[in-house]
Parts: sequence; C-alpha cells; structure tokens
Amino acid sequence: MPLPASSSTARPSTTWSLRRQLLVGILVPVLACIGFNTYSLYRESLQTLHTAYDRTLLASAKSISEQLDVHGYDQQAQLRATVPYSALEIFEADNQSRMYYRVSSLDGALVSGFPDLPMWRGRIPARPPYSALVDFYDASFRGEPVRVAVLLQPVASATGRSMAVIQVAETLQLRQTLALHLLRDTLWRQALLVALVVLTVLVVVQRVTRPVRRISDAIDQRPQGDLSPLQPSAVPRELQPLLNATNQVMDRLRPLLAHQKRFVRDASHQLRTPLAVLKTQVQSARRGDMPPEQALAEIEATVDRATRLANQMLALAKVEQLRQQAEAPTPQPWEQIVRDVALDLAPLVADKGLDFELQADQPVQVAAPEWMLRELTRNLLHNAIRHAPPGTPLQVRLTHSASDALLCIADSGPGISPELERRLFQPFAAGDRHSGSGLGLAICREIVLALHGELRLVNRLHPMRGDVVGMDAMAQLPLHPSAGR
Repeated sequence: MPLPASSSTARPSTTWSLRRQLLVGILVPVLACIGFNTYSLYRESLQTLHTAYDRTLLASAKSISEQLDVHGYDQQAQLRATVPYSALEIFEADNQSRMYYRVSSLDGALVSGFPDLPMWRGRIPARPPYSALVDFYDASFRGEPVRVAVLLQPVASATGRSMAVIQVAETLQLRQTLALHLLRDTLWRQALLVALVVLTVLVVVQRVTRPVRRISDAIDQRPQGDLSPLQPSAVPRELQPLLNATNQVMDRLRPLLAHQKRFVRDASHQLRTPLAVLKTQVQSARRGDMPPEQALAEIEATVDRATRLANQMLALAKVEQLRQQAEAPTPQPWEQIVRDVALDLAPLVADKGLDFELQADQPVQVAAPEWMLRELTRNLLHNAIRHAPPGTPLQVRLTHSASDALLCIADSGPGISPELERRLFQPFAAGDRHSGSGLGLAICREIVLALHGELRLVNRLHPMRGDVVGMDAMAQLPLHPSAGR
C-alpha cells in the first residue's frame, strides 16, 4: 500500500528517532567501556611480557659480560671480548625474534658486536628494577622496533680494570604476537558480551517504543494540513503528557497556517544593516559631529533606504519566477552600485576603523535587476564588515573578463570552518547567532543562481605559515551581451 503524499515531507530526515537515541545512548557507553577495557588489557599484557622478556635480555647481557677481558687501568684500559652469536641463540625463544648486541667502553669505543646499533646515551635509573646497573628502553634498529637492555658491567682481571657498556637488543615480534594472541582470546569473549547486550537492547527498545511508533504512524498517515486532535488509544501514562501537548500545539497552529513566517525572518535580518547605520547617524548627531539639518537629512535617507529594502524583500520572493522568464533584464552599471553600497555602509566601516580599499573604476555592465545587484553587494559587504576585526584591511575589487564580472570582497576575519562551510548557504546557518540570522548568504546565493552566476567563499591562507588570514567572498556574474561592444 503506497504511503500518503505528505509522508515524504512530514518526517524530518535529520532527526534521530527515539529508538535510535535509546540504542545509541545504551550501546555507546557499553562499547566504549569494553573498548577501553580491551585496550587496557592489551597494554597490561604487553607490559607483563616486557617484564618477563626483559629478564631474558638482562641474562643475555650478563652472559656477554662473562666473555670480557681487560688489560690496563682506567683511561689506558683495553677491553676485549669474544662473544659468539651462539651465546645469544640460547636466549631466543623461537625464530620469530632476533637479538643483537654491542659491547663498548664508557666513551663509546666499540669493542665487539654490531657497530650500527646506536650507542646508549641514557641514564641508569635511581632504583633499577634488578640488582644491577641496568636500563631498559625502546628503540628502532634496522627498520624494526626493538627492546634494548643496557648493562654497565665492571670488568677486572689480573692485568687491568675498566667499565663496559653492554647493549642487547631484541625485536618485538614475539612479544607482540603473544600480546595479540591474548587480545584475540579476550575479543571473542567481549564480542559475545556485546552481542548479548545488543540483542537485549533491541528487544527491550522494540517493545518500549511500540506505542511511540503507533503515534508516529498515525501522524504520518494524516493528510497535509490535518491538525485535528490525536485520539489516545492504549497509550502508556508516560506518553499522555506528550499526546496532550501535541494536541495543544495543533490547536495553537490552526489560526497561524495562513501567516508567512519566513518573510518576517528575512526582513528582520535585512533591516539590521540600515538600522545599524541609522543608530550610528543618531549617535553622531547627538555628539554634534554635524549640523542638525544635515543629520536629519541623512537619517531620513537611511529610513528611505530601509523602506526600499523592505520592498525589495517582497520582490526577492519572486526570484524563482525570474528564472523562468525568457526576457533578459536591462544592463546595470555594477561599478556604480558597488560605490553606492560602499558609501551607504561607510559609517559601519568608520566605526570599526577598517583600512578600506575600493577598486571599482572600470565600467561593468551586468544583465540583472538593479535591486538584485544592490542586495547582493550589500549583503556580502555587510557580512565582511561584521566579521572583520577592528583596524584590519578590507578590500573590495570589481573586475571583469571577456564574458564575466567578478566582485571580490577580501576581509581579514577568521574565515569559515569546514563544518560551517557545508551548511553555509542554508537559511539560518549563521556562523555567529548573535550577529546575524543566517539569511544573508542564502539570499545572495539565490540571487546569483537566478542570474546564472557563481558564489564562492574561500579562506585566504598565509603563504608561509599556512593559517587562515581572511576570507574572499567572490560573486561571478555574466556580463550583458552589449558590454564588450
């Protein structure tokens, strides 16, 4: 049986169901606890293996020390060693690991062993784990991770006395193999536990959320616009408040269906700019920065511009209709519009002390309604002023090629994050909820698409450090066919 036509739009695609929230809320902590426990067990197993096999390394070093001889005393002492590799093979547990050694004097002179084994440069711990001058550390040798034991061994004979540095290194294949074996043995037991938890959660959640699904299906199968009260039928007591609240909301929504909320939101956002300019002009007039007549004239002009802006917001709702029209709009001088908008927003620029630069001298004829170009320019420039730090450069450039015009507004703000970039042009996706409603860029994008152009916001990076030093807002629109004649 096909679903009603309204079911594809009535259910939000980005909202998690109660069942999924319960599943995630229960399973995530359990899985996190099991994962942490498994990781801790693996680390503890590896540490235990280190302790066990470190003794083997120490025994190897002591075995090598028994093969040393010395002639001379102190600085004139000469160490000699005859260490066959078979002396180390008895300490190798199997053929999975290899052992290397190096015998040297305190000053680093090689006596015997592998010369490419790096000389020890560490310090003996204040309290060694064994009754010997021994130190253990991890290193890399011949491209493989190794565990190294260092033994400082006094060597004495009838003809001399000296101190030898004995290093014995062992590859970690055997230790890691044993640790992974212990980890696998643990994982399958943990997997059984997770499966049991998942099965229990699924069964319990399925039963608990059954009334919620019934209510959801009842709402989903309603025709579009049906706000009649929901009829409770075998609903648990816990859901009665939700059902009553839903019916109350439906009662309040009935007289509001005819109202258009989006226009109010769009208008409130767009009127922020002229109101901010008006506030700046009023403050300037109160300080006596200009004659009262001039101040009133500028305030009146700002109010007029706000009125025109409200009318333009009404016309903006017809952008989609404009895309369907075959008649091309008359050419408009975009450079003049850019200069006018910059002049309108000059009080905001001065209020933040921005180093403003305008490059819009060449004629640029764009096939677009004048109010669209003004709205696009105003939104982009106001957005740059709002996000630019005080006293930083702000550059506006209007250039053109043979077929396109490009408006680039470069600020020195923080740029846009990757998370915000994905939803930047969605309505009400403002980066700062306290400074904008998030409609400005969405309106700009709709205008650019209606004019068959392209809108891009790109972070500007420092050429040396690579960090974000600002953002370039670029609106590219096609020129009017007569612009190149």
